[in-house]
Amino acid sequence: MPPTDQTGSPPGQLIDEIDYTVGQDNIERKLGPIPIDIHNPVFLIAGLVIFVFVIGTLIAPGPATGLFEAMKSFVTTYFSWFFILGGNIFVAFCLLLIVTPLGNVRLGGEGARPDYGYLGWFAMLFAAGMGIGLMFYGVSEPLTHFGTSFAEGAGEPGSWAPLNGAVGDAEAARELGMAATIYHWGLHPWAMYAVVALALALFSYNKGLPLSIRSAFYPIFGDAVWGWVGHMIDVVAVLATIFGLATSLGFGAEQATAGFDFLFGSGDAEANARSVFGFAYGNPLLGTDGNPLLDPEGNVAGRDGVMFKVTLIVIITAIALVSVMRGLDGGVKIASEINMFLAFLLLMFVLFVGPTGETISNFFSSLWAYGKNFGALSQPFGREDANFSQGWTAFYWAWWISWSPFVGMFIARVSRGRTVREFMICVLLIPSLVCVLWMSVFGGTAISQFVNDGFEGAANAGLSVQLFEVLSQLPLAQITSLIGIVLVIVFFVTSSDSGSLVIDTITAGGKTDGPMPQRVFWCVFEGLVAIALLLGGGLAALQAMAVTMGFPFAALLLLMCVAIFMGLRSERKIMKEHRANAKTNGHVANPAE
Repeated sequence: MPPTDQTGSPPGQLIDEIDYTVGQDNIERKLGPIPIDIHNPVFLIAGLVIFVFVIGTLIAPGPATGLFEAMKSFVTTYFSWFFILGGNIFVAFCLLLIVTPLGNVRLGGEGARPDYGYLGWFAMLFAAGMGIGLMFYGVSEPLTHFGTSFAEGAGEPGSWAPLNGAVGDAEAARELGMAATIYHWGLHPWAMYAVVALALALFSYNKGLPLSIRSAFYPIFGDAVWGWVGHMIDVVAVLATIFGLATSLGFGAEQATAGFDFLFGSGDAEANARSVFGFAYGNPLLGTDGNPLLDPEGNVAGRDGVMFKVTLIVIITAIALVSVMRGLDGGVKIASEINMFLAFLLLMFVLFVGPTGETISNFFSSLWAYGKNFGALSQPFGREDANFSQGWTAFYWAWWISWSPFVGMFIARVSRGRTVREFMICVLLIPSLVCVLWMSVFGGTAISQFVNDGFEGAANAGLSVQLFEVLSQLPLAQITSLIGIVLVIVFFVTSSDSGSLVIDTITAGGKTDGPMPQRVFWCVFEGLVAIALLLGGGLAALQAMAVTMGFPFAALLLLMCVAIFMGLRSERKIMKEHRANAKTNGHVANPAE
């Protein structure tokens, strides 16, 4: 018997020949006292690949680092145009859905109503979609783009300045730096999330298909999605999610440890005596002769602190396990709302204690600069700023895309009952404005401290400590820096536990109520992958794997756009049929139609 949608209506001509039951290919049994309910090939293949990767990276970190870097360089050098062009397509597609009649379709059917109020919904969207990244790059990216644009040599070969920079012009460099930052954190990443989320919600809630990535491709591949085509789609989604999450968890560990060192570190690193809570941190790595290891340019080749980061990942993963076991409403939702409150508190503090008038003015001027430079920044071909477009934009797009299965499925799970238009406005436009505000406040304050106050501490600091350097120039620096660390940790927790729920859903064949031990398994594995990547090359390795796994999923996202259009057109047909039947039977049609 064909499935029905969530309102009991036939799913329509698009998929009316399906005879598939959610979880029908699963292995459901007990391993001793532990119940399992897993999709046969997907769980086993994804789990095996990740296990081999972790073991191989830990056994041979040196060769692993070289391999990761080579993969990242290949993808960003030769396919940056593909990422940039794809990002433009996603934005255009989402904006079209807002203004066309397809936006009238309601996720879950005409009678569906939202499961969450706006506050809880926004909190979960924000915490899952951007959290750790905003904390890590909120100061560093605007300040970095400003610095490379302002510096001598901007626009010359080897420069990292966006669009050839603005040498010696502080105001033009600020506008260019903010425009480039907003480009990376505004419409494009949220469009990628929205495409995946809408595809999953539409085909699950309206068409009765499993809540799994493969379901989004049924209009294109038909029944093949229940075979090896679908298996490989889901495996790629799991791997992209795992490595995208691991990258963010690595950023979180880097920033949290840097924050703890900033607040509580003691001793002199150059005397090899720096420590935090008893862990050596920031001291030069020593060679067999007892002297610091140097790179070819004569600089210190590396500093210790890996064990502190690993310990922190283990502790935070344990906290995430508690949240995972409490479930979506008892764990993720509560942690997300705590994060929303703390983030709002820190944002308002910096806004009103920092250069308030200048920051508000910069918010609007930054939006104008973004609009003015949008075409040039989103140009996929003939770029002269190769370092920026390949090293920044291509990396970001690959990172966002690798996150999109996780964030998209999470958004889909909490978005039933919204119309497509409401969904797109709230998932695409509102979070983009919040990101612009965040970057304007934190990045604008950092640039103001550099230009107006002559403070160079943040500009000269490492990326992970720049936020704390900016806060050090404001009142209550110890308190606000501690709040910043707590925010990073709670964002870490919300990313880990919501990611575990999503990966478990994919590897359980679309079931959202799989046994608890499976969620625990994936939560632990996320932490292990982050640890393995840190030991096998640090942040460079994390970024390399995110880029590598984001590349194949970018092609799948483009196909998703086609499937969404087919699915929404089918839903519009059903709505028209319902409206015609309502008129025939003397009922008033739903206004949403």
